[in-house]
Amino acid sequence: MSEITADHSYLLRSAAELELTEARRQKAERTKSLGSPIQLTGNAIDIQIRGNYAWIAESAHVAKKIDLETGKTLQIYRGHHAPVTCLAFYDRTPNSGDEKLLITGSWDKTIKIWDTNTKGLISTTAAHDDFVKTLLVVPSVKLLVSSSSDKIVKFWDLTDVLEKPPQPAGSVSAHSRPVECIAGVANADGTVTLFTADTMGVLKVWKLEREGGPRPRWRSTLQDTLNHHRTRITEIIYDAGDIWTASSDETVQVVPYPPGSSGQKRIPPLTHPLPVRAILPLALSDLEEPYIVTGYGDVIRLYDVSTPSEPEVLGEIDAHWHDVTALRLWVQKSRTDDGRTRIEPWIISTSLDGTIRRWRFSELHDSKPDNPAGQSKATVIAPTPQPSGNAKDQVEITEEEERELAELMEED
Repeated sequence: MSEITADHSYLLRSAAELELTEARRQKAERTKSLGSPIQLTGNAIDIQIRGNYAWIAESAHVAKKIDLETGKTLQIYRGHHAPVTCLAFYDRTPNSGDEKLLITGSWDKTIKIWDTNTKGLISTTAAHDDFVKTLLVVPSVKLLVSSSSDKIVKFWDLTDVLEKPPQPAGSVSAHSRPVECIAGVANADGTVTLFTADTMGVLKVWKLEREGGPRPRWRSTLQDTLNHHRTRITEIIYDAGDIWTASSDETVQVVPYPPGSSGQKRIPPLTHPLPVRAILPLALSDLEEPYIVTGYGDVIRLYDVSTPSEPEVLGEIDAHWHDVTALRLWVQKSRTDDGRTRIEPWIISTSLDGTIRRWRFSELHDSKPDNPAGQSKATVIAPTPQPSGNAKDQVEITEEEERELAELMEED
């Protein structure tokens, strides 16, 4: 009987996966030209925008610099042996125009530092015992923070990073699940407030203090543990006394921290039809507008939060044929014929469909939904159903990571 049940379960899963594959094939055809797509070799997992350029961490084991105006790849950074999952920049001399270092993390468990002028590899560090998930640079105190599927958050000193690899400077190991994302801010007294979030929805707040001695070290003190999400936190942003988080529990939440520090009215949880993987609060960007852009499933949504207690869905675009992985703002600056500077805001989205897409903000703003209650009118493709059972308990990666790995490697 157990064999028959197992076979039946397998057949059901196979049928669901075939249906999903066909739905994505059809949607790929419908959306193939939307958003002026830039086609990649693999899938973009992380992206940073600098000027008119996108820097991406790609599942095809590389990092790239791409011209957002032309779509051309300008630089490729090769050296990792697994998907590149995250990237950050360290400007040793801010606003100097040079000495910009690119830092990448990978599923090969290493952190690499590159010279963006020469594309040369400066150093490789065996950083974690499992996948490197995300990186954070706090430049004013020369601190690099990395998180991993090994549940550890590590601190690295970036002093003299041109002469030697980043040096270990402490760690925290209070999470019981992989640490998915981090955020932080340097304080006026030289301390750092660090936020770490894991795949169980637990968010921890730390105070980091630099200790004296010949080797820089950071002492961590747990300040708070927040549990306002039910499951995996997929992105976290901290600014102006607010923590902005996206989660697989299908919500985006904005929580004042420290409690009561935000002078504005609290925004209620923004509920979506599917897990939310990406957020872009435009109030924290150069636009300084009261909007939040979110990515759930393969859809991009725009909220107006000018009245915080009553957020409104302003627009929605059926943007990709696979999950959106990141959202960023690109402020395009160009010269007009009469010599003036023309500025136009764009939303940049990346996806597991292997594309980067470019959307004029006005296009998203004017995509009037007929869903005032916030229910999606887009063609949303749900994630692949996962089998039940205890087999996952015997491996080192979570169910979400197994799905993520399968999706990332689809085109390899």
